[in-house]
Amino acid sequence: MRIDQNYGPQATPEPSHAGAQKAAVNSPAPGAALGEDQAQLSGAHTQVQALATLVAQLPEIRQEKVQALRLAVGSGQYQIRPHEVATALVAHLVTDRAA
Repeated sequence: MRIDQNYGPQATPEPSHAGAQKAAVNSPAPGAALGEDQAQLSGAHTQVQALATLVAQLPEIRQEKVQALRLAVGSGQYQIRPHEVATALVAHLVTDRAA
């Protein structure tokens, strides 16, 4: 079998009313050059930017937690549970290797 590389696919004829609708849908936006790429962004990017700004304003160290732990350790009330520490360490190691 021989394949002719110069032979391209042929367009199928469309009814006249469907062709007018399709041309209106596929027409370029006003002011856009023919063959120019276009992109339309959803409003989600503004939400992401707003959330990123909020996160950037949060403190990296939560002082209230640090102060509560400092008081518990200083007063001798902080109880270390070896099983929970080991579980947290293993979970941390597993997630670090997966990333």
